[in-house]
Amino acid sequence: MFDRLAVLLQYLLPKQTLTEIAGKVASAQASWTPSLIKWFIARYNVNMAEAANPDVQSYATFNDFFTRALKSDARPLASATYVCPVDGAISQFGAIENDQLFQAKGHTYSTTALVGGDATLAAQFQDGSFATIYLSPRDYHRIHMPCDGRLTRMIYVPGDLFSVNPVTARGVPGLFARNERVVCVFDTAQGEFVLTLVGATIVGSMATVWHGVVNPPRTGEVREWRYDDQQINLKKGDEMGRFLLGSTVVMLFPKDTLKFNAQWAPQLPVRMGEGMGL
Repeated sequence: MFDRLAVLLQYLLPKQTLTEIAGKVASAQASWTPSLIKWFIARYNVNMAEAANPDVQSYATFNDFFTRALKSDARPLASATYVCPVDGAISQFGAIENDQLFQAKGHTYSTTALVGGDATLAAQFQDGSFATIYLSPRDYHRIHMPCDGRLTRMIYVPGDLFSVNPVTARGVPGLFARNERVVCVFDTAQGEFVLTLVGATIVGSMATVWHGVVNPPRTGEVREWRYDDQQINLKKGDEMGRFLLGSTVVMLFPKDTLKFNAQWAPQLPVRMGEGMGL
């Protein structure tokens, strides 16, 4: 009953207005910023010992704190072909059945919908593999490359701003292909690979290292950037983007290119740099 009420409330709330307010608060340079950061650290048990800069008073804005860098040795890279790109918890992972990804019991959604309706791009992942990882408020919120890759496209897809927590994933059909998202396409030695940044309620914006902040603006239209004539190459473990307030990443891999870590399971906590698969 509680879960149903929590999901119903999200349909009724002015999610975009709340997100815009949260974005302004998070980017404000104000006298109360250190107090907000201290409250957040205590509320979510954030481990500042692994932060490159543990001095709360030195962060000019909440966003500066939220997207803080970690110490250089905090996330060693595994020798696996693919490493986990974020800190978080595994939502779901496994095989793409034709073009359907498993979201939660009773819910699937299509790769075509996830990537913004591009059926040609989605076809590259027919019967491939996917992984969805949820970042909670306490997690490290920079996103890294799971493997070496050259950026070829970035697609901004407008959408809703539902929460992406496990309760909402169980209650909102097609959640990850319904919310606002940034689809990043890379060419790799194993074929094309997609890393999708999914927005959510109070996620003020999403940014990539090659573009900066992608949203806002929120124009309500699909926007696309192509990088075929550029050499934007990122190595395994390199930072590729960040969430200004937390959310979820969804990855797509071609058929027969990834065998997941045998230890992986839904709801398992994971950290950036751990072995994801071979």
